[in-house]
Amino acid sequence: MTKARGISVTREPMPKQEAKLRVRNFNEVALGYSAQQAVKEAGRCLQCKKPSCISGCPVNIDIPGFIKLITEKDFEGAFYKIRENNSLPAICGRVCPQESQCEKLCVLGKRGEPVAIGRLERFVADYSLQKRKIKVEKVAKSNGKRVAVVGSGPAGLTVAGELAKMGYEVTVFEGLHKPGGVLVYGIPEFRLPKAIVQQEIDSISKLGVRIKTNMVIGKVYTVDELLQNGFDAVFIGSGAGLPRFMHIPGENLNGVYSANEYLTRTNLMKAYLFPEYHTPIKSGRKVAVIGGGNVAMDSARTALRLGAEKVFNIYRRSRTEMPARAEEVENAEEEGVEFVFLSAPVRIIGDEEGWVRAIECVRMELGEPDESGRRRPIPLPGSEYTLEVDTIVVAIGTDVNPIIPSTTPDLERNQQGYIIASQETGQTSKPGVFAGGDIVTGSATVISAMGAGKKAALAIHKYLSNQKGEQR
Repeated sequence: MTKARGISVTREPMPKQEAKLRVRNFNEVALGYSAQQAVKEAGRCLQCKKPSCISGCPVNIDIPGFIKLITEKDFEGAFYKIRENNSLPAICGRVCPQESQCEKLCVLGKRGEPVAIGRLERFVADYSLQKRKIKVEKVAKSNGKRVAVVGSGPAGLTVAGELAKMGYEVTVFEGLHKPGGVLVYGIPEFRLPKAIVQQEIDSISKLGVRIKTNMVIGKVYTVDELLQNGFDAVFIGSGAGLPRFMHIPGENLNGVYSANEYLTRTNLMKAYLFPEYHTPIKSGRKVAVIGGGNVAMDSARTALRLGAEKVFNIYRRSRTEMPARAEEVENAEEEGVEFVFLSAPVRIIGDEEGWVRAIECVRMELGEPDESGRRRPIPLPGSEYTLEVDTIVVAIGTDVNPIIPSTTPDLERNQQGYIIASQETGQTSKPGVFAGGDIVTGSATVISAMGAGKKAALAIHKYLSNQKGEQR
């Protein structure tokens, strides 16, 4: 193993299920570090005097601090060091894109591989969960103020936990039958076990937070009605869950799914355990997944586990431009997903009974960079070809769900329908109403939503402390 100044420049590998075994089950792929592996990896940290890694964390975890405690084998202490700033460490350790955030700024990464910060965070969180050593944080004396939180995803859970610790009476309203938002309906079991999510939610409930499910705000109550019925402030963290489609011929054929429906049926409603759970889903023999993000990777890997013989991932750019995490692309490749780069669907072909039987694509070439900074894909005339498939999953992003914005007319929105809110405070155009996460930014990361939630919690506290609030 190569070393620099006595420090290994390569990180400790993460044990994981073999590809040929894991495609037959929905168990977690990455198996986590042992205590010995965690201590060894933690020993790579340089303990910089001015740690740049912290500035890459949206919730400002004391990264060198918790890693140092791991080297001392104080795993419980390391857990609580993380919990000072992050209320969902077992989740973040699994799904946050550390490679583009904290790890990207790790000094060791200039000479080799950065410290595996995410894997270490997961280790100490799992250690505490498994040892049942989690203590309920101290909660301030009740201040008599009530806050409604709309949505129980990462932004909503973070706001709820932070405000509960400050002495607020917090009620979370969740539209689905289980709390967790995208953590339960969008991310597959093999990447984020739902038992882990529930344990993290339980820790927030123990702070006194009430969670009400099957409560679609905008239908059951409007935001105005929440404010009229005794809540002093409202935080909107309802996400961006409206499926986006390609608007090509044949998209209404049987066998075409949005990634939202496909993953929700599988993850939240346990369609892969049908008929034990009463949610059927078409498994598909040959499946095409459209898109290049993490949701596309999740959909493609789910299709394999549902029994597909062949899964194509069709993406209009090259592998270099894929927004999905490199680790997820690598896992998909190991499991047998066949990548079809520089291709875009132009129509879906059906049979006489209205079921998908093929997809027609056109080959693309890359031009100059567009507004995303990636090279723009340009169709090549006359390069059309077809792939025989019987199921198609469209994973090209989402738009804002219009229920809350449309029932709150004085809530300022942008042209895309997203709520306009201060980046620093989450304050909206409506007094007493704050917002954060995907409902403001569009689809982003779990940790960025949590970062928005932390800022909003502080702003809500400030607003309710002087009751006049601060205008944007």
